[in-house]
Amino acid sequence: MASSTRKTGVWIVVGLLCLGMISFGSSGFGTSIRSIGQVGDRDISVQTYANALNDELSRLGQQFGTPISLEQARAFGLDQMVLGQVAGDAALSDMADGMGLSIGDAAVARDLRTNTLFQGLSGDFDRDTYRLRLEQRGLTEPQYEGQVRDALTRRLMQIAVAGGLTAPPGLADTIIGWERETRDLTWASLTPDLLTTPLPEPTDAELQAFYDANPDQFTAPEVRNITYAWLTPEMIQGSVTVDDQAVQDLYQERIDEFVQPERRLTERLVFIDDAAATAAKARLDSGDVTFDALVAERGLDLTDIDLGDVALAELADAGAAVFAAQPGDVVGPLPSPLGPALFRMNAVLAADEVTFDEAEGDLRTELANQRARRIIGDNLEPVQDLLAGGATLADLADRTDLELGTIAWTPDMTDGIAAYDAFRAAAAAAVMGVDPVPNAFDDGGMFLIALDSITPPALRPLAEVTDDVRAGWTTLTRQTALLVEAERRAELIRAAGGFDAPGVDLIPTLETGLTRADILPGTPPDTVSRAFTLMAGDVVVLDAGDAGAVIVQLNAVAAPDPADPAVLAETVALQGETTGALAQDLYSAFSAAVLNGTTVDLDQVAIEAVLTSMQQ
Repeated sequence: MASSTRKTGVWIVVGLLCLGMISFGSSGFGTSIRSIGQVGDRDISVQTYANALNDELSRLGQQFGTPISLEQARAFGLDQMVLGQVAGDAALSDMADGMGLSIGDAAVARDLRTNTLFQGLSGDFDRDTYRLRLEQRGLTEPQYEGQVRDALTRRLMQIAVAGGLTAPPGLADTIIGWERETRDLTWASLTPDLLTTPLPEPTDAELQAFYDANPDQFTAPEVRNITYAWLTPEMIQGSVTVDDQAVQDLYQERIDEFVQPERRLTERLVFIDDAAATAAKARLDSGDVTFDALVAERGLDLTDIDLGDVALAELADAGAAVFAAQPGDVVGPLPSPLGPALFRMNAVLAADEVTFDEAEGDLRTELANQRARRIIGDNLEPVQDLLAGGATLADLADRTDLELGTIAWTPDMTDGIAAYDAFRAAAAAAVMGVDPVPNAFDDGGMFLIALDSITPPALRPLAEVTDDVRAGWTTLTRQTALLVEAERRAELIRAAGGFDAPGVDLIPTLETGLTRADILPGTPPDTVSRAFTLMAGDVVVLDAGDAGAVIVQLNAVAAPDPADPAVLAETVALQGETTGALAQDLYSAFSAAVLNGTTVDLDQVAIEAVLTSMQQ
């Protein structure tokens, strides 16, 4: 199915960069499908679309630390976003063709020579590696080199469109000035125990006024009266018989969990050959360099070389030397699957064994729970059959293992069946008159509910909540009195210019160099942001709620020093980032406009064929 010109700018995703390569051969699509459509005079090949999708799946998998399936990615619209990306590239390449714009062979060759994916062990371009990588992506050399030429040509167009763009003068200075501006302040807390005058007893009229002014505090929540039937593995696992041999078998299946040999926390730094590894070890032994410095010289972090805790057998030929080392020792060069390496042994983890007798109770409970879950699963069909025949929840309780119960449920309940998230969600969504259906608990249990009635929220009578009203009135009155006292002392500070004024009697804390991102423990969350609204010398009182009150005096406002090397470096970096962002926005708008003005014919049948093949 083809579609004519359409607006697909929303498909374009800025910044989805290729970080990995996943094998996907062209043979997977059969011989009849070669293209998923045409943009202008440019075909979008099946392999181009498939490779772009695979690259994004790989990138997302690395980002989230777990493989992402195409089905998951499609749920987020990744297939459409990638389609928009390749269509946009095709539109720009089509425009370049019409302009007679292209990149020469020398530039293509230079790109291939500098691409690390095609480098051999020597670090130079390796033709065998090049061919292998292209074979993995289902491409011939002419096809790939054509893609490189197109990409470099589009890059030339990007430079022409946005290459001369710069951020407005002073923008970076303004942003850095805002971010790095600091405040010096002094603050002190006032707690309710500073009040020396006892609070008066509230009158009936005052209690009534507080009750009338705060109805939300004294309104009973909605109550949902629910009848339920439920069954959990825990409710029946005590009656489940577990075969002794099954417990023994489970222990043996998981023997690696219960019997762990002695292990070592180890790091491995691999070198290209024995000579390089030996030279590095000599520098290390002479004290010319540390192991951490050797790692940094290779452009690596310690996380890149960390093997974690490994057993003797896992280290193969290097195992004996590593296990003989003392914590902190570096041994080698020793063989490894990746080449000669130096190993640093960081810690000894003693062997650990949980005997069968020690593990038996937990294993037996686990098997009983599994058996109970199966029993509950086996009950599902009979329950559904009974419901289809008109059975009530009480009938289910009589004729199955389900237990009947009732609950006057409110959202704050967390006991019994209300401890389960699934029940709370079902209770909140229940509708009166709807027949109950089986629902599942995360632990393998089953429940059904019927909403019998709803008691709407209601303001409780004053007589029922007098103690709560009195407590609320007292809290408010105490806090009001404390804020009045805090304001009195703040006025003394304003008059004298500091916390050392007679009558203040507070222990102040001095804070210097506060930025907008800082927080001050022991003060209200908005203390620092409030400080950035004050002028030097201002004194304010902040309500700290149950903690009392805080008096803040702003002492000084400091702008960043433009001659500070750190400020200069950050300003230059921000100027570059802002320029790059503006240039990218301009080029994205240009790309969208080009695509919007180009005829787009996409073959939905071919697209679905690609997606189906990738899911197999």
